[in-house]
Amino acid sequence: MALEKAAIINLNTDERIPVMFNPEEGYALDTGNSFAEIGIPGVKTPPIQYVRGNSRTIQMELLFDTRDTWTDVRQRTQPLVLLMEDDPATQAPPVLLFTWGGFNFKCVLESVGQRFTLFSEDGTPVRSTLSVSLKEYETIDIEIRQGLFIGPPTVRNVIEGETVSQIAGAVLGDPNRWREIAELNDIDNPLKLAPGQSLILPPPAGRS
Repeated sequence: MALEKAAIINLNTDERIPVMFNPEEGYALDTGNSFAEIGIPGVKTPPIQYVRGNSRTIQMELLFDTRDTWTDVRQRTQPLVLLMEDDPATQAPPVLLFTWGGFNFKCVLESVGQRFTLFSEDGTPVRSTLSVSLKEYETIDIEIRQGLFIGPPTVRNVIEGETVSQIAGAVLGDPNRWREIAELNDIDNPLKLAPGQSLILPPPAGRS
């Protein structure tokens, strides 16, 4: 039984863009984490601290061929290329869904490169390979309060030796705001924090 055709769906408009031929080599799904080095004088290999996870990306090549009709292959590839442009309603590129078999990947089109490899006698391109990169998209609820955008709380991992007042000074710009951090995180001893402990931080001044 033939494998179901892959498709890219514009979730803003519900437009479905079918892939003419499934990727011959499948797709590469990449993911990773970000780490920060903690500089310690005299230590050759500094310890590292986990910062955050990175969005997953899919990279693949899509083949488009119109030799059956000898029409311009760009008529088939243009709808996909246009997904790089801003949607007038959102002023941003559209959110997409890449679907193939039972795999669904909510994403945005990060980049697309088009290579023409076959032409008709009059120079019209009839075969094109698109190198496509899709970046995972995750919805984050944003609340509007008093004309300001309020997003999810900021979380910071404690570095060994840090105190609450040091974190308040570094992140909030005022070490005297240590009490706000202590109250948010039920901290009894603001001078003794566990390395790697996650702290919820209040918004900076002027963003309450």
